[in-house]
Amino acid sequence: MFGLKRQKTGLILDKIPKHIGIIMDGNGRWAKKRLQPRVMGHKAGMDALQKVTIVASQLGVKVLTVYAFSTENWSRPEDEVSFIMTLPVTFFDKYVPELDQHNVRVQMMGSRQGLPKETLAAMDKALEKTRHNSGLVLNFALNYGGRAEIVETVRDLAQDVLDARLNPGDITEDLISGHLMTSRLPYLYRDPDLVIRTSGELRTSNFLPWQMAYSELYFTDTLWPDFDGDALKEAISDYNRRHRRFGGV
Repeated sequence: MFGLKRQKTGLILDKIPKHIGIIMDGNGRWAKKRLQPRVMGHKAGMDALQKVTIVASQLGVKVLTVYAFSTENWSRPEDEVSFIMTLPVTFFDKYVPELDQHNVRVQMMGSRQGLPKETLAAMDKALEKTRHNSGLVLNFALNYGGRAEIVETVRDLAQDVLDARLNPGDITEDLISGHLMTSRLPYLYRDPDLVIRTSGELRTSNFLPWQMAYSELYFTDTLWPDFDGDALKEAISDYNRRHRRFGGV
């Protein structure tokens, strides 16, 4: 199937990344171009996420981690933040039944502190409904910040040293990885192979700084609401043209 697709379109889909991270950027600009309120861009972005998740699942991606709301996003206008916090409720009510049919399992990483009760209740409902699914893991980075995650990990390890449960010399990369929020993911898929950022911005914005040390980065000018299954395949095709050395030759 992939060989035929490659012949028709020039796409190379031989190697499917096991873990893809997406910085979903450009919702506000998408709405502004259409003379609509910014919140309409977030609503359209939710539709895009549903479509991209299904295509990723069909392609054989194991984990899709999406940057839904960062710890820095609280500085946005209050009405926009309030609307964003309602999106998980709408998303899970509208799309989780279909994702469940595609064997998708929903997970969350990030701080629960400060999130509205309704948002957490919707998230918990989705986690419970899909927890027995064995397909793609849709991992929401919600109220997540990479530096905060590392700080929390360092504090935990320092406390273990103070309590004599751990010797400083025993701290390894593997141990640190096992304390990060991605430790809840399957061991082989904790670190993203490919990280995609939409909207043309060329930065990673505190997204998985430890985990993406050797990730391939893909930047596209496409605004997130316009990013679809074909755009995902283009990103994966670009990934296939690269040679991952992991510091070697």
